[in-house]
Amino acid sequence: MAKATPAFRYTERDLARFRETQQLAYACAEQVAAWIEPGVTERQATAELRRRLVAAGVQDFFHVPFAWFGDRTAFRHFHTPLQFFAGNRRLEEGMPYVLDCAPVVDGYTADIGYGGKVGENRVWDRLAADLKVYRKLILDEVRARRPLAEVYAAVDAQIAAHGYDNRHQVYPGRVIGHQVTRNTARGPAGVNVLGFGVRTLQTLGRELISERLHGRSPLWADGRSSRHAPTPGLWAVEPHIGFRGVGIKFEELLVVTEDDAYWLDDDLPHVRRWTAGTGQTATGQAVTEQAAVPTAAEPTTAAPTAAAPTTLEATR
Repeated sequence: MAKATPAFRYTERDLARFRETQQLAYACAEQVAAWIEPGVTERQATAELRRRLVAAGVQDFFHVPFAWFGDRTAFRHFHTPLQFFAGNRRLEEGMPYVLDCAPVVDGYTADIGYGGKVGENRVWDRLAADLKVYRKLILDEVRARRPLAEVYAAVDAQIAAHGYDNRHQVYPGRVIGHQVTRNTARGPAGVNVLGFGVRTLQTLGRELISERLHGRSPLWADGRSSRHAPTPGLWAVEPHIGFRGVGIKFEELLVVTEDDAYWLDDDLPHVRRWTAGTGQTATGQAVTEQAAVPTAAEPTTAAPTAAAPTTLEATR
């Protein structure tokens, strides 16, 4: 049986340091987004991302940087964990891309996902706009203290209503998120095993054992181990949606206290995009594609806008 919910352990100074690390990660991702161009490979993009992070003061990584181009943004044909690592896929005009990095500075960890495109891709525009719905949905459900597995199911329902695919279910463990703590392990910094930092593995191992003893898990998925109320702390949350060969996600830190929840920072690229109205706002309309995607029920959040296309077929 699960024991009493633990107390929130972070001070305002801690939260400020986590926020600074997250801002640093997104700033480096934006720099790489401005740098990449057709012809660049995933491996070159991850090398550039790592270089900029280290130059900015990053001392270690929760996991190595990732980059996915084209249909790899939607994890098409991914069957083993090794396929998540950067490969030789070259960026082409009109391709979507996702950059993912998890820097550690003085033990404070961030884990971010940045979605972009090169040139025109109206399908990506539509997904990027609709992604706004998931940020609000997750926050509302967590604030209501729904079990994490039920929040996952609510996200699944919204993805189906939009006519998209759940792509975070392809991650190892089907996770949509995981807890983030201040890393105090003493292993060698900058050394990774299977893509994860040695200090990360030490810290995560302790968290897994501790949380399982209390009937909880630091990994947020849709199984039995996530059938508990949100655990106070910081969670890196990454709803990842896809449509055919286009995928997009955001990943950022969610603060969960004993009786509330809020996103650690609203000054992030995807939030600024929605606020500025660049691209379309979330439409709240069903997404269909003729002879490909069946008509879906209307999503439960957001109102339709007249300017938005009614089908993804119309965006091509």
